[in-house]
Amino acid sequence: MKNTGLSAGMMLAFAAYAAFSISDAYSKLLAGQIDPFEVAFFGGIFGLLLIPFIRGKNESYRDLFVIRQPVMWGLRAAATFVATAASVEAFMLLPMPEAFSLIFLMPLFVTVLSVVLLREKVSTLDWLSVIVGFVGVLMVLRPGLRALQFGHLCALIAAMANAVGVIAYRLAGKNTPRLSIFSSSLCGPLLGNGALMLAHASWPHGATIWLFLFGYGFLAALGQLLMMMAATRATASAIALPQYSQMLWAVAFSYYVFHELLDNWTFAGIAVIIASGLFKWGYPRAVTKLAAVRRQRLVPPCGPYPLA
Repeated sequence: MKNTGLSAGMMLAFAAYAAFSISDAYSKLLAGQIDPFEVAFFGGIFGLLLIPFIRGKNESYRDLFVIRQPVMWGLRAAATFVATAASVEAFMLLPMPEAFSLIFLMPLFVTVLSVVLLREKVSTLDWLSVIVGFVGVLMVLRPGLRALQFGHLCALIAAMANAVGVIAYRLAGKNTPRLSIFSSSLCGPLLGNGALMLAHASWPHGATIWLFLFGYGFLAALGQLLMMMAATRATASAIALPQYSQMLWAVAFSYYVFHELLDNWTFAGIAVIIASGLFKWGYPRAVTKLAAVRRQRLVPPCGPYPLA
């Protein structure tokens, strides 16, 4: 039953990251047609449709307005606002693999913030994984050999904001209602992006633009719902591993939707980034299994022994 739960959790996580990737592709399809802040704002509007499914069994809709820890609630809202606005801008300006490679620096920022703010002990393996991942990002971007753009800065800001959001979730504790957590992640984009879009806002015209806006917002919220479901069925490390599938989605969208050619260095960097995550996830399990095999070989089988 435990393995069944783990597989269900990982499958839900794969589905969640697929939803996030397709959502990001929709935002990129809107590049040049609508203001990025307006995209993020309408994304929050369409995300409201999933509130009935996110509500827990014992939760009331009033929990949407419950703010038990105002500082953490506000920090989550601000982090989500910055992350959504910056990521929409990044995906509009950059090829998807480049944007994802920078956004995948989030584990590095989470690790640093965990040590500084939460006083958590980080293993050598964790540090090695994030450093190798950072090397992969440098291989994709090759700063100094290629000009860095505003989109790269936006992707980096999105990674830092997402890391701050993760720390805020940890500091909030496990007893915070899911609707309260979700409301903070919706209010940030709605209020922040709503204010920033006023200077350049224009009512979207055309069924295609509305379809893309709906796809962006609804799938982003669906991804959050699937991640919440995955978290109840598998460990955090197990559901973090499927995140690297987003790189495969990014490559597929770059080739078949946006017709952006990728060079060999980009593929090599993507391979290093994915390998860093696989190593971090698989190495401890391999060591545990090897130790178990050795113990079985050293301990004699139980049962009656023949008399000499």
